[in-house]
Amino acid sequence: MRIKFLLDTNIISESIKLQPNDIFLEHFRQNLAESAIASVTWHELLYGLYRLPESRRKRNLSDYLTQVIQEKMIILPYCSVAAGWFADERARLTTLGQMPSYPDGQIAAIAKVNNLILVTRNVSDYTNFAGLTIENWFI
Repeated sequence: MRIKFLLDTNIISESIKLQPNDIFLEHFRQNLAESAIASVTWHELLYGLYRLPESRRKRNLSDYLTQVIQEKMIILPYCSVAAGWFADERARLTTLGQMPSYPDGQIAAIAKVNNLILVTRNVSDYTNFAGLTIENWFI
C-alpha cells in the first residue's frame, strides 16, 4: 500500500490516550496502513517516554511505541531535500515576521518532499508553510 499520510506527534499521542477521540480513532484505524511518521516525531515520542519515571505506564507506552508505531509504521528521515525545502520556507516566513517552530518545520518538510498529507490537530502550526496539504482527523 502507498503511504499517503504523515502523522504529527499529537496524532500519535492521541492514539495512546485511554479514551481517544472517537472521530479521530475512526480515521486512525482506517488510514494506519497508509500512514508514516517523521523521524522528528519519533524523537519527540521517545523523549517523552524517556522522561517518565519507571512505572507500568512507562512500560505499556514503551511496548505500544515499539510494537505498534516502530514495527508497523514507516519512519521517514529528515533528509537533505527536506532540509533545503525547510531552509527556503524558514527564510520566506522569517522575512514575513513569522518564526516557524523548528520541529514543526522539519515535520512539514518531510511531508512536503514526500508528497504526503500532514495530519495534525494543530493545524495553525502548519498553515503558513507553502504548498502543504493538511488534514485534521478530529473534525
